[in-house]
Amino acid sequence: ARVNRVFKDKPGGLVVDYLGIADALKHALHTYTASGGKGQATVDQEQAAAVMAEKYEVVCDLLHGFDYTAILKAAPAQRMSGVAQAMEFVLSMDEGKTRFVHAVGDLSRAFALAVPNPRAMAVRDEIGLFQEIRSALIKVTMSESEKSPDDMESAIRQLVSRAVYSTEVVDIFAAAGLEKPDISILSDEFLADVRRLPQRNLALELLKKLINDEIKTRMRKNVVQARSFAEMLEQAVRKYQNRALEAAQVIDELIRIAKEMRLAESRGQKMGLSDDEVAFYDALAENASAKQVIGDEKLRFLAQELVDRVKQSVTIDWQVRENARAHIRVLVKRVLRKYGYPPDMQARATELVLEQAEVLCKDWSTDRGF
Repeated sequence: ARVNRVFKDKPGGLVVDYLGIADALKHALHTYTASGGKGQATVDQEQAAAVMAEKYEVVCDLLHGFDYTAILKAAPAQRMSGVAQAMEFVLSMDEGKTRFVHAVGDLSRAFALAVPNPRAMAVRDEIGLFQEIRSALIKVTMSESEKSPDDMESAIRQLVSRAVYSTEVVDIFAAAGLEKPDISILSDEFLADVRRLPQRNLALELLKKLINDEIKTRMRKNVVQARSFAEMLEQAVRKYQNRALEAAQVIDELIRIAKEMRLAESRGQKMGLSDDEVAFYDALAENASAKQVIGDEKLRFLAQELVDRVKQSVTIDWQVRENARAHIRVLVKRVLRKYGYPPDMQARATELVLEQAEVLCKDWSTDRGF
């Protein structure tokens, strides 16, 4: 195995990609030489195969009760369906997703060190399926922060070979019998199809993933709205994790959130505001008391004037220039006072408006030719 560092009591080493291999090898040789030649320079195949067999049993134990053997020789469509069923099985277990992802990751690394030992080659098709299920779980259920930085890196795939790791990306929507949707135009038909899915845990994860991805997109346009939906999603998921709600009930909750997100797209037209103006309106209306004091109509005019004034005042580097930020802050407070925005609520509203302006200023700078 190619290594670039030595870990105490660890057979083999960290598998690295070809990029920078010369420097990595120099460092490895220097470390090995400096240690007086102690330790293993290469991996004993039998020892590696024994470790791999141990990791293989861990994964098999996790899948106990689920017959995955039929998936191994299935046609592509049936294989995708089988992968979806396997995901549902894993997701139904306590911490099943995390345990399975980690276990298959350990098995893959152990396999990479064990090939071409006969014991490793005898189970390579099964390991390929395990990796396929793992990859689908990561793609559908995990955020970027949950993924390992070296998650199934290319070097491991090269060692395991194409015969083991499926290069075809699992389209989990197709596997579940659904067309991949655009959350902004989620139809009632699609949501009804999701509600009817027999794989309840998978349906829940699919909806959670769709909603979470859309929240990230909206965070670049409307900070307050995105946070509101994020809190709704977090509360629904927490109820499920605490077993306060069954999967079917949480699915209904997520479908309700998805429908609210769809309706939110058309708010601007009904209010007579642009998307930018809606974003500023939401920042100003976050405090319900302030909205009651000055009224909805006045708040809309306030949002429109703020967008116009702030848009004309921002420069390409205003976020990093404190004097420029101070100028915008004074401008915002002046407009708030003009419309009678409650003085004790102006500080919070000003900061929200500035935060909202920061996520929109890139588009504004482009529009103005910066």
